[in-house]
Amino acid sequence: MYLCAPKFYLMKLSEFKYYLPQELIALHPVEERDEARMMVLDRKTKTIEHKLFKDIIDYFDDGDLFVMNNTRVFPALMYGEKEQTRAKIRVILLRELDEESRLWDVLVDPARKIRIGNKLSFTEDDSLVAEVIDNTTSRGRTLRFLFDGDHDAFKKKLMEIGTTPLPNNIKQLRDIEPSDETDYQTIYATEEGAVVAPAAGFHFSRFLLSKMEIKGIERTYITLHAGLSNFNDIDVEDLSKHKPDSERMIIRSEVADKINETKKAGHKIVVVGTTTMKALESSVYDSGMVKTTEMNGKEDMWTNKFIYPPYRFKVANAMVSNFHAPQSAMLMMVAAFGGYEFVMKAYKEAVAEKYRFLTYGDAMLII
Repeated sequence: MYLCAPKFYLMKLSEFKYYLPQELIALHPVEERDEARMMVLDRKTKTIEHKLFKDIIDYFDDGDLFVMNNTRVFPALMYGEKEQTRAKIRVILLRELDEESRLWDVLVDPARKIRIGNKLSFTEDDSLVAEVIDNTTSRGRTLRFLFDGDHDAFKKKLMEIGTTPLPNNIKQLRDIEPSDETDYQTIYATEEGAVVAPAAGFHFSRFLLSKMEIKGIERTYITLHAGLSNFNDIDVEDLSKHKPDSERMIIRSEVADKINETKKAGHKIVVVGTTTMKALESSVYDSGMVKTTEMNGKEDMWTNKFIYPPYRFKVANAMVSNFHAPQSAMLMMVAAFGGYEFVMKAYKEAVAEKYRFLTYGDAMLII
């Protein structure tokens, strides 16, 4: 569909730098979700418009299909104490490896203090303790949780202790607040498992979704449980050498069928967010038809797809995104979709127009 960079030129990390003033980093969402500002980029005319997000309905028609990520962020951030020294340790739960033995992949900070065999206590009465049984990365550990109760009681305990895992670019500027529990979720989040929210979906209100239904604009949902690698610094100039972590994704057969039927009927596919785009581009035929992940007795698959210019997108006609951090993987995907020069020009204009950036910031629509 769109090849947005010279065919044989591989872009470098440094080409995705731009100046982002700290005061433009949104620390809270706008009061009404669909009242966020929206910059609209038209790839054919190379024009930029300034709208509100609720105006998105004006760009699409009866039969067009929005594809969204229905993952739900769980309270993955926990604070424990190292036994004996009582050193404070920050733990982020990534994923459960084994339900029966209560094994979890986690990140710990400060990692230098945590070694195999160490135990961490998360409650004053030591009712929830974890033992470090493996090192996975420089900050990654495998923990075996020790808890007197069944799995449901164990998960309930984790939910009670954990808090919302806000991105560091917000946590560095303010404390986590009770409102983040709801603000840091889309209103259609149902499938628990993410530690990073699909922020492009924050802008959809119930009222806006109702108006879309009345107009005949349809929607469907994939699931991709986004992990912290979305916010990890890319540390190689040669982007072909960047290897992101894998993330679990699900595209149900009825969802793939709906997307494919919409494409065959000549209607538009509107992809909401970089995680949704990653999932679709990870499970698609060269023809542009989307494949279900429900195959060979499994319902899911894992993807570590990294999209940057040049890239030929096979599914989407339009994309909704937020304004992303300099040199981030999300910015690279958006630049691949919208065209590198056009998107970087738009980001410069967004800074000049004082758009709100990052997770709780404003939206971009690329058509």
